[in-house]
Amino acid sequence: MTEVCKEECSTALGPVEKWSVRSGSVSVEIISLGCVIKSITTPDRSGQSYLSNPRYFGAVVGRVANRIAKGRFVVDKKEYKLAINNGPNALHGGLKGFDKAVWTTEAVENGVKLSHSSPDGDEGYPGNLNASVTYRLEKNTLSVLYHAQTDHTTPINLTNHSYFNLAGQGTSDIYDHEVTISAESYLPVDDTVIPTGEVKSVEKTLFDLRKPVLLGSRLKELPGPGFDHNFCLCSPGEPPLERKCARVVHPGTGRVLEVSTTQPGVQFYTSNFLDGTLKGKGGAAYSKHSAFCLETQNWPDAVNQPHFPDALLRPGETFSHTTRFTFSVL
Repeated sequence: MTEVCKEECSTALGPVEKWSVRSGSVSVEIISLGCVIKSITTPDRSGQSYLSNPRYFGAVVGRVANRIAKGRFVVDKKEYKLAINNGPNALHGGLKGFDKAVWTTEAVENGVKLSHSSPDGDEGYPGNLNASVTYRLEKNTLSVLYHAQTDHTTPINLTNHSYFNLAGQGTSDIYDHEVTISAESYLPVDDTVIPTGEVKSVEKTLFDLRKPVLLGSRLKELPGPGFDHNFCLCSPGEPPLERKCARVVHPGTGRVLEVSTTQPGVQFYTSNFLDGTLKGKGGAAYSKHSAFCLETQNWPDAVNQPHFPDALLRPGETFSHTTRFTFSVL
C-alpha cells in the first residue's frame, strides 16, 4: 500500500508543490521545482530511517543532461549554439534548464507524475518538447519513468541527479561505501570531461568496478579529483532493455542501493566539485566526496559523436526510459 499526499509551499517563484510518497518503511519527498527528489528515507539495520539528498539536488536535468562539447551540435544540417556554462562546454540543459522549471503535477497510482513543456528555442534547442517524469514507489523500489515527444528533431537526454550517502545525512564522505557497476567498458574523457571518442574496456584498469570496490582506496589510486565518467551498459544500436547496472553497499549501516535502467549508460560521479560551501539539513556542509551519483542516461556528447548511441528524438517518436532505485538492508 502506497500513500501519496500533497502540500503547497510559497516561494519567490510562486507556489511550489511538495508531494510525499510512502510505502512501508521507505518514503520519498518530491517537489515540483526542478522535478526534484528532495529526500529519501529508508531504515538501516538498527531501524533508524534517514537517507537524503539535500535541497536543490535530486533534480531532473535536461533537455540534455551531461556535457555537449563547446555547446554546439548540428541537426538536419543546421548548427545550434547553446550557452557555455561548464568550462568550454554546455552542461545539464543550460542556464535555465529543466532543473529550474516549476513542473505541473498530478497524482497517479503509487506516486506522482510531473510534466513540463519546453518551447522551440528554449536554451537554444530546436522543437517544442513535452516531457513527463513519473515517480512511483512500490514496496522498497522507486521507479522513475521518463517520456517526451517533440515536433522537430532535437537532442534529448533526461536523467535524475540525486546524490546519495548511504551512511546518512551529514556524513562527511563515502570512502566506506562498496560500489559495483556492471559495465564492460567506459568512456575516457579529456581535461574538460568530454569523452575522447574511445570506448575502452575496463579490464585491468581502475575503472573495473564489476566486483565490489571500496571507494576510499580506489579514489586514492584514481588520477584526478574522482569519478565523473560514463560506464557503458550496452553497445550502440542495442534495444533499450532494462538491466541491473549498479549496487552500492554501506557495511556500517547495512544499507544497500541497487539501480536498474533501460538507458545505455550510467554516469558515476563522486561529488568531486562540492567544496563545503553548500549547507544542507542541520547545517551540514557538503564537501568533496561526500556523496555519489548514479545518473542513468545516454552517453555524454552523443549528439556530436556518431558512433555513440543515438541522441536524437524525432517527430512521431516517443522518448521512453525507466530507471529503478531499490533499497534494502543486509
